[in-house]
Amino acid sequence: MSWKEVGDVFQTSWDNVFRSVKMAVAWGLAHRDLENVTAIGIDEIAYKKGHNSYLTVVYQIDAGCRRLLWIGKERTQRTLRQFFKEFGAERTARLRFVCSDMWKPYLQIVAAAAGKALHILDRFHIMSQMNKALDKVRAQETRELRAKGEQPVLTRSRWCILKRPENLTDKQGVKLKELLACNLKTIRAYLLKEDFQRFWQYQRAAWAARFLDEWCRRTMRSRIQPMKQVAKMLRSHRELLLNWFRAREQIALGAVEGLNNKAKVTCRKAYGFRSYEVLKIALYHTLGCLPEPEGTHRFC
Repeated sequence: MSWKEVGDVFQTSWDNVFRSVKMAVAWGLAHRDLENVTAIGIDEIAYKKGHNSYLTVVYQIDAGCRRLLWIGKERTQRTLRQFFKEFGAERTARLRFVCSDMWKPYLQIVAAAAGKALHILDRFHIMSQMNKALDKVRAQETRELRAKGEQPVLTRSRWCILKRPENLTDKQGVKLKELLACNLKTIRAYLLKEDFQRFWQYQRAAWAARFLDEWCRRTMRSRIQPMKQVAKMLRSHRELLLNWFRAREQIALGAVEGLNNKAKVTCRKAYGFRSYEVLKIALYHTLGCLPEPEGTHRFC
């Protein structure tokens, strides 16, 4: 139930419910156990519109415990440095795995603060960058075809090429089949993206490395600039990318995206919240797996 619904049920105000949740969260944060954290995932979520609208979130992603550990404003070096400062040098030294995206401030601080941990790049963010490049190719080619007065075959094709084939509707599947018969840069880019999905299926990092190198060579020869940029990005993060195979049997690498999706749902529900502090309490309350006070609480 929402805090408003709780207030209605107990015939009390939203402010009283919030104060009670805030007390419970404060107690939980003070009494939670952080000594067995060996794997963390770092991500960001947008919590409002405009400049400085991001939060940095850190999750525990150990196999036996997946929870929100920390929230900080913005997604800067300073933000993540503050997490490691609060987490402590001894706990940081015990970290075995750190999963993040390719945001440069995150990469730099993880290397400096937790350099002994195996740093893994999040699969979801890799494929997200691939989809952004593909969508850019589609938009560019659509404009080019329109300018030449040619048949607008790419109209309403966006989700046909961005979604996985198994997730397409019947109508989208028919549209994709039509597009695959066309000689378009968009389709060549689509085939490169779909071919890259094979990368995640390899059992060993060495085999995946050979595939990655070959895929990047083909993509660099494709003359499709947005996809070439992706290939350059993957090459520059090659070792971190291959760490995914060294860690996937030991931690739940999909947990970061799952937790982040839940955090985004909380943020969407929280658009009416009056401050960052209220949202912070809501996220800890929802995702922190915090211990609960032993005594019962009565609303004032």
